[in-house]
Amino acid sequence: MNVLQLPKPFFVLAPMDDVTDTVFRRIVGGCSPPDLYFTEFVNVDGLQSPGRQKLFKKLQFTAYEQPLIVQIWGKYPENYRKTAEQIADGSLARELGLPDGLNFVGVDINMGCPEKNVVRNGTCSGLINDRPKAEEIIKATQEGLAGRLPLSVKTRIGFNEVDLTWIEFLLEQNLSMLTVHGRTRKQMSKVPADWDIIGRCRELRDQIAPETLIVGNGDVQTREHGDQLADKYQLDGIMIGRGIFQDPYVFAEQSPWPNKTPHERLELYRTQVELFAKTWRNRERSVKTLNRFCKVYVHGFDGAKELREQLMQATSTDQLLHLLDEVVKNTAEQPATNLYTSIS
Repeated sequence: MNVLQLPKPFFVLAPMDDVTDTVFRRIVGGCSPPDLYFTEFVNVDGLQSPGRQKLFKKLQFTAYEQPLIVQIWGKYPENYRKTAEQIADGSLARELGLPDGLNFVGVDINMGCPEKNVVRNGTCSGLINDRPKAEEIIKATQEGLAGRLPLSVKTRIGFNEVDLTWIEFLLEQNLSMLTVHGRTRKQMSKVPADWDIIGRCRELRDQIAPETLIVGNGDVQTREHGDQLADKYQLDGIMIGRGIFQDPYVFAEQSPWPNKTPHERLELYRTQVELFAKTWRNRERSVKTLNRFCKVYVHGFDGAKELREQLMQATSTDQLLHLLDEVVKNTAEQPATNLYTSIS
């Protein structure tokens, strides 16, 4: 059932909308690659509509970002089936303009996103309350894949409260992998992830579906922390999401990030902006998308807040690159100074 050859524990870059695009995945890969990448989550109903190509920016990738699982979500089972078939037979990859032989290595269904709009529509974590629909979606996706690629699900530990019958239900669906985020939908990200419950999910896996890989997710900030959790709860894998905002080298055995100078961090941000400009030449993504990354690189020194504010006011990648070029050039010999004053 599992066609992926992964170490144990393996580490996964979480799917995050407007974050884990092809550009940022390449930045992370250049720092310290995870064992497995996910795309942003892509709507199957949109992919099976006349507006299909507008979603291609969420699917673009290169051979450098491998192995890569595509995460999908949506409302209609038939669109899951069609999308899964197009992924598995490689026709979607060809439509994306990818080289022959380059494809996604698996499909993941998002049954965990807690956002109000998607829940109200009965999708993502809304499916926790509609198991017949969840099963219909899983079966339709499996039909489309026809055993050619593995299927996984990412979910939470319940809707309003912890509900392990939901996990039991998913484990009965012949999945290759189940990623469990240690919070309910109601908790959003307001409380610490409950890893003891994730451990209980692994115990259920042992009883119900021993071949299904179990991945834990929630509040992992370092590789060392992830290793400790995987060992304590006997998990197959660890997924890291927001921890990547604290350290682009989070998947490294020993991260060099704490010892990087402000100058070196700004150089890495410049690399990301330059790659962003080259990748999205037709402005498929707004430059404002880059604002959420600014604090990753610009913090912890005098003038950081002011510098971030100036960088985040840029209205084009050209303007942003000009500002970064100035500050990088003017601080090459004095990385610990107030970097904001160098361009103000």
